Parts: sequence; C-alpha cells; structure tokens
Amino acid sequence: MNEAETSLTTDERAAIAAKVKSLILSKHVNVANPRQDYDPWVREFDKQVHEIVDAPFREDFETRMGSILQALGSSHTAFYHKVGDRVPVQHALNASLRSVAVNGSRSWVFLNIVEDGPAYRSGIKNGEVLHVFDGKPLEPPASPRFQLGGKHELQIRGIANGETRCVTVEIPNRAAKDRPPMIEPKSVSYRTAGPGIGIIRVASFPGAVGLDFARSLDAAVSTLKQKGCSRLIVDLRGNIGGGLGSLRLMSYLCPGRLPIGYSMSREGIRKGWSKERLPRIGSIPSGKLGLLGMALKFKVLHRDRSMVLQTEGLGEQPFHGRIVLLVDEFSHSAAEMVAAFAKENHLAVLVGNRTAGEVLGGANFRVGNGYYLRMPIAGWYTWMESCIEGAGVEPDTMVENDIVALSEGKDPQMMAALETAASL
Repeated sequence: MNEAETSLTTDERAAIAAKVKSLILSKHVNVANPRQDYDPWVREFDKQVHEIVDAPFREDFETRMGSILQALGSSHTAFYHKVGDRVPVQHALNASLRSVAVNGSRSWVFLNIVEDGPAYRSGIKNGEVLHVFDGKPLEPPASPRFQLGGKHELQIRGIANGETRCVTVEIPNRAAKDRPPMIEPKSVSYRTAGPGIGIIRVASFPGAVGLDFARSLDAAVSTLKQKGCSRLIVDLRGNIGGGLGSLRLMSYLCPGRLPIGYSMSREGIRKGWSKERLPRIGSIPSGKLGLLGMALKFKVLHRDRSMVLQTEGLGEQPFHGRIVLLVDEFSHSAAEMVAAFAKENHLAVLVGNRTAGEVLGGANFRVGNGYYLRMPIAGWYTWMESCIEGAGVEPDTMVENDIVALSEGKDPQMMAALETAASL
C-alpha cells in the first residue's frame, strides 16, 4: 500500500485516538473480567497517547495503538486499516503457525492448512518450517504480516529431510464482509474414512446469519448419511470462528431443542439481566422473510447483543452418540462455543488440544481515515454459566500433534479421533 494512502496529520491521528478511547469506555466488555476497572487503562492510554500520535511512521502508529488495546486483556480486540496490508497468517494464508523448538531454536511451523486456501495452493504442507519471509530470516516471536492482493516469497524447510525450497504465495485481493481484512477459508469440506466414519472439516462460520454455511453443512451431512456413515468426526482445528452458522452445526449434535448458552452486553451485565428473560435465536432464517423477522427482532425491538442461542431440533441422526470433535489451540470463538456445548451436554468426545479461549462478541467501528477498531461488545456464557474467555475448552483426550509426524504426512490427532470414533 502506498504510504500516502494513510499518511495522517497529527490532528487526524489525535482524533482517531480520542474516538478509540471513547468507544472503549462506552461499549467494551470482557466477561473474563466483568467488573473491569478502566481507570488504570485510561491512565496508561493518556500517558502513551502523545507517543502514539507522534509515531514517525504509519506502521509504528498502528503497532502502538494495537499494543495499548492489548492491555485491555480481551480477545477480538484490534486496530487495523481497511486496505489490509498487515494481515496475520491465519487470516491471509488459511493456515496456522505454531512456535516450535527445531534444532535448538524456535521456528514457525505450518499447521491446519485449509483446502483451496493460499497456503494450500502454494504447495505448503503441514509440518513444514517457515524459515525466511520476503528475504529476511524469521524467528518467533516476530510473526509475518501479509498483503491482500500481494505476492510474498517464502523459504520453506522440511523437518524430516532438512530440504529447503522457495515458494511464492499469491493472496487474492478480496476481503470478508464485516470482518477485519482476511481471506475467508473454504468453510466446509468432507470425506469418508474407515467403515461408516464420516469426517467434516469446518474451517470457519462465514456470514453473520450463516445461511450459505448451513446449506453447505446440510449437503455434507446428507451425503455422508447416504454413504452409510453412522459415526462422525468434526474437525474444528484452526477454525477462525464467525457467525450464526455455528448454530446449525450444534443442532446436528442433538435431536431436540437445547439451550446452548447466552451472550450478555455491558448493559446487561451492569443491570443483572436474567438469561431466562433474554430473546432467543432457535433457527437460522431460510429466506428473506426469516431474515426480515430477525432484523426486526434484533435491530428494532431489541437493539442489544444480549440473547440466548438454542438448537433447532433437527431430529435424530444416525451418528448421535458416536461423534468426535477435533480441536486445538487455533480453534477460536464460535468453534469454542461448539466444543463447550458438546462437552457440557456429553454430545461428543473432544480430542486434541485446549482451545484458544477467545469467545467474545466482536464488532467493528469506524474511527476515521479508513481505520477501524474491533472490540468485544458482548460476552459469552454456556448455559451452565461457564465462561470460556481466557480459559478455553479442554479436550476429553489430550493428543499433541507431533511436528515430525506431520512432516512425514501423518496426523496423530486425526488418528486418535478415528480410533475413538471406531470405539463408540
């Protein structure tokens, strides 16, 4: 991006900083710390604001603003420009990077590469090391940032054989609607594995309402049932979260209508609203009339993010009682809601690593000159009052993905899930 596109005067930066501060103090919520005292943060913000505003370069301004926001201690909190030239790997390449000790030093290793994403199309494999990024050696904690519509040169090294190769990654010039700059991954893919076992990988829950996702998931489930699958593995590793589409997945985990959990805004927490009296969402709208009804309910009659989610009552499925969920530390947000609901109601066996612990209802706010503040305006609780934010969801069976095994084309977590599914 041309520096002139976001070259700001000191007054413009000061106005952006003031807008950010005002939004935080009026709307920010963090259920991991529901009675948060904002005075220490305000004092630190006021102490740093001149340094932030007077930063010599655009990147310094954005980095310093992001740093002060991280001091709030909440997930779903970011400061970014709409152009999208500093996009993290999970949102740019549809893959995860884990910091791993390799030959005595820390290295970034690729995991969770999503089918048809930029990393996948570039031929990058799970278990390979990102050694050099755009000509510069890269070691954790320094992490790469990518440009939508750009090309990046990566030097990739194999762990098992030590061979090095150069890869050019091309990132499409498109962004997901109503989300920070990112390439939306292919949300649903599926296959059969073993006698009667179906595998569905869910990499995200795109769309605020999730209608297209629900249709894709319905098609996947229908096909697997036609193939005689009576056991199901749902792979949520690397899932970046998303919208209401997660309701359809949770509805497939049980036959009837069960309360899943509830979100609570800052006002709801302050006033002590009862979950039983909150409005409910118990289905994904199937057409324009349903969408209109939902818009009327939540944008006119109840203009608040406090609400209850309840499963849709899709009826008995052949795989009920024989479901395995795969999760890891890169399973975020709505994926963690699915995992917590399944574990709390004993609807599936969870295999893998503890999830990210980032479950807040985020919203994007324009703060001027193409910049946005993303921050949480609602917290999430399970129906049994558990708070996942900052804690994550622990699997029933902890299985670490061995990096050497991954580099050899093996997947220990999936192998454990297959064994578990076959035993159910």
